[in-house]
Amino acid sequence: MAFPERFSQLPPYAFPRLRALLDGHVPGGEPIAMSIGEPTHAMPEFLAEVLQANLGGFAKYPVNEGTPELLSAILGWLARRYGAEELTPENLIALNGTREGLFAAGLALCPEEKNGQRPVVLTPNPFYQVYAVAALAASAEPVYVSATEETGFLPDYGALPAEVLDRTALVYICSPSNPQGAVAGRDYWARLLRLAERHDFIILADECYSEIYRDAPPTGILEVVREEGADPERVVAFHSLSKRSNLPGLRSGFAVGGRQAIARLRQLRSFAGAPLPLPLQAVSARAWDDEANVAANRALYGEKYLAADRILGKLPGYRAPEAGFFLWLPVEDGEAAALRLWQEAGLKVLPGAYLGREVTGGNPGTGYIRVAIVAPKDEMQRGLERLRDCLQ
Repeated sequence: MAFPERFSQLPPYAFPRLRALLDGHVPGGEPIAMSIGEPTHAMPEFLAEVLQANLGGFAKYPVNEGTPELLSAILGWLARRYGAEELTPENLIALNGTREGLFAAGLALCPEEKNGQRPVVLTPNPFYQVYAVAALAASAEPVYVSATEETGFLPDYGALPAEVLDRTALVYICSPSNPQGAVAGRDYWARLLRLAERHDFIILADECYSEIYRDAPPTGILEVVREEGADPERVVAFHSLSKRSNLPGLRSGFAVGGRQAIARLRQLRSFAGAPLPLPLQAVSARAWDDEANVAANRALYGEKYLAADRILGKLPGYRAPEAGFFLWLPVEDGEAAALRLWQEAGLKVLPGAYLGREVTGGNPGTGYIRVAIVAPKDEMQRGLERLRDCLQ
């Protein structure tokens, strides 16, 4: 039987790979999961009330692009958060989780050729793994650009050769970044927008961690598009309720961008997508209107940042994240450190190499572990204390 070759070089996904590493080894303490970014803070109190009031919607097919109420709530949030008052419903599509949109964007927006050649899709390295799969599904060439300490843990796309940039059709960028917690500032976004104009590509901005930050709200790409007077068709940004509102199981997010790009996403989704059920769209609309739960959530992460600084601050190479809920900790070897932490301390963390790819110079995640600080504060502190004692 013949199967497609385009996915044959994919490594095992990160979490089955972690299970294979740790299975068969006895944990050296009461297990604490710090490997997956699954929020555990309280969900919004209105969830059950709104869901109950809209249960009848499960008997109806959902609106593909998002209900008027949901799109209106999203537009209101974008105006409050980024000053993007010029946007209309035609700039939006509701998503069944942003991973759906990040994948679909590769299919809907990547041309079959770029300047007569196979197109390139740029992705940070390490990265959220759907970026690479989207590139391969679109028959593009994924090019992995290392995001290291030397580059501020964001990829320096402008340093790539002109022949690569001239073939580039799409560029994925995550800010605040997963796994490092780095934030793209105005200058970074402006340079990337100018590069997109010069080499004619679309920026796919994954901003799902935008509402979890230490000090100042991270600059969004939509703000810089407006400030720079850039072509709005150069950008599609993705946002989610998973982290902002502690609703990862709701599978609710959206994409916002130029009308032409969003029209192509809507068209693809009408044939092959899975719209969010109407009751969940109603919950989502209420969640985008809510800021009280978001502020309380952010305050809890603020306490966790301070706890991490206090507990791990003397570990060699510790760097306090600017945003998000991951610690990116340097170690000699990520796999060896993850296995040791499990065997000696009962901690489940993710080897950084599982989020990266081999490039010239090696896999930039090899010398790191990713530690999620999503557990309740007391549990998280116990885990970080064990981690410190084990690594010291």
